[in-house]
Amino acid sequence: MSNLVGKSAVVAAGAKNLGGLISTTLAEQGVNVAVHYNSASTEPDADKTVAAVQAAGAKAIKVQGDLTRPANVTALFDAAVGAFGGVDIAINTVGKVLRKPIVETTEAEYDSMFDINAKAAYFFLQEAGKRLNDNGSVVTIVTALLGAFTDGYSTYAGSKSPVEHFTRAAAKEFGVRGINVNSVAPGPMDTPFFYPQETPERVEFHKSQGMGNRLTEIEDIAPLVTFLVDGGHWITGQTIFANGGYTTR
Repeated sequence: MSNLVGKSAVVAAGAKNLGGLISTTLAEQGVNVAVHYNSASTEPDADKTVAAVQAAGAKAIKVQGDLTRPANVTALFDAAVGAFGGVDIAINTVGKVLRKPIVETTEAEYDSMFDINAKAAYFFLQEAGKRLNDNGSVVTIVTALLGAFTDGYSTYAGSKSPVEHFTRAAAKEFGVRGINVNSVAPGPMDTPFFYPQETPERVEFHKSQGMGNRLTEIEDIAPLVTFLVDGGHWITGQTIFANGGYTTR
């Protein structure tokens, strides 16, 4: 039997794509899940994921909110504690991708990228530190671009890179209560967020840099996240590059 049976998780952006798979993978291990989603257009996906979690035998709720506002992060954890009696696991898959040259990037784009990728991540970590049960776990999804040397992604890699520093500090600060805190850095992922940013030629190049001539798939990442909150609990303060050899540091 899984060590996770009866525990509870908050999964930010947990309705679809990687977040959705993490939600259902945790549920299969007996974890109750608060499925967060941002916009009304994603609510049908949240409903499907809640149903899948329940079908796996776990409890589930859905919670909408813009996590760039810290009050909404607090409300998300409030909802999970109210539904499940406590929270043991906090997974943040929230992110926004932008590929644009520095000289063309607007202030509004810069602000949006840092609000979504850095500010929301910071206050999610903060709330997790306040609210998680002892011996809990936190994982934030970042990007393999933190180890890459490339053009175009200044605000994406730039706004994800602070999460490494947040993670290390949180690992030290929360470790006194047995909470491990890590970041996972996938390679370019085969999801709808990736393709609008790239040309077909660049997609083929990205594929060529990974094992098996393919992109990272969400199925490559969800088991790693599950491991970090279970058997990999002794790992903390790390950024784990899971990208099929796409890049390293």
